Amino acid sequence: MKKIHIIGLVFIAASIAVLISFLQTTSTYDTVDTAISKKGKFVHLMARWDSTAPLQYDAIRDPNFLSFTAVDSLSKTIRVVYHNPKPENFEMSERLVLKGKFNGEFFDCESIQTKCPSKYKEDQKVMEKSAQQTSSL
Repeated sequence: MKKIHIIGLVFIAASIAVLISFLQTTSTYDTVDTAISKKGKFVHLMARWDSTAPLQYDAIRDPNFLSFTAVDSLSKTIRVVYHNPKPENFEMSERLVLKGKFNGEFFDCESIQTKCPSKYKEDQKVMEKSAQQTSSL
């Protein structure tokens, strides 16, 4: 084999190895049912806070305990326990990305990422209103 062929094969093998390593680190969002079926395995759960269910958080007594009920896109609910301070914009968030494990009784959450409503929604309404006003002139 020529040197260029060997270099090409090494480059292709390295590229395949890099792609495989990236595929193993990617994750998908799970539902409550799949999180329960993967008991003890780390998952990313996409859900929203069920504001009708009780929220247990007392910043004075135990600021590192938050318990609430989450609802996924299929309307399945799960009890979530988070052992860190409550995120500041928790109540305003549209969706939550909960990273953790289901331990048989509840979802033991290690981190919460809040997905808040876009600040541009209100800006878009203002722009549409001003566009209507200028078009009527």
